[in-house]
Amino acid sequence: MSSIVELKNVYKSFGSNQVLNGVSLAIPKGHVTAIIGRSGSGKSTALRCIDRLEVIDSGEIQVCGHQVHAPDIDLRALRKDVGIVFQSYNLFPHLTVEQNITLAPCAVKGLSKAQAKDIAIRTLTHVGLLDKASFYPEQLSGGQQQRVAIARSLAMEPQVMLFDEVTSALDPQLTGEVLKVIEMLAADGMTMVLVTHEMEFAARVADTVVFMHQGKVWETGPGEMLRKPQTAELQAFLSGGL
Repeated sequence: MSSIVELKNVYKSFGSNQVLNGVSLAIPKGHVTAIIGRSGSGKSTALRCIDRLEVIDSGEIQVCGHQVHAPDIDLRALRKDVGIVFQSYNLFPHLTVEQNITLAPCAVKGLSKAQAKDIAIRTLTHVGLLDKASFYPEQLSGGQQQRVAIARSLAMEPQVMLFDEVTSALDPQLTGEVLKVIEMLAADGMTMVLVTHEMEFAARVADTVVFMHQGKVWETGPGEMLRKPQTAELQAFLSGGL
């Protein structure tokens, strides 16, 4: 099965801190990959490198046919194909929910306001928030804001969605709201890479779980590997109360 996302021997340092230490990873189209690991293991950095938010020191990254490691990469074209949702929602507070969603399709894709509004209606329906289209972010709960952030990424019709600890700032009920949307996207066949600390969710939804340790891919396998870890490091991580 051909990979839509591939990392080959990727290294990344911040000063003297080696964060990624030869990471290789291949993600087939339509698969959900969950990346887990302790804080500082390199998981969020790996995710940010996929979208070229961080520039790697060496190695290769290919995403949707884009050579992400190339110095002359067309970032605009890359980000049409790759959506990313962060822990902080990053919504524009002075714009309504609908305006937050229609902004990029109009500015980046050149769609008319009517076309962008149709997409906003569709994506808000998808995340269960069509009734909040005229609300401002401050009028929404954290879970609702995160679902709007997901809808905003979906509005660009990406081939790959990246999620970086999107539930870590939410309480359990709101976390459930957001995970339900991600689970629905998985059922629809969206290629997704999730950095998450939600172990049960990762075990249930991910086709592949990647455990990172000391900047390396330490153990990888299907979700059930979280019930039967093969390495002492993963066993220690899972027994740490997570």
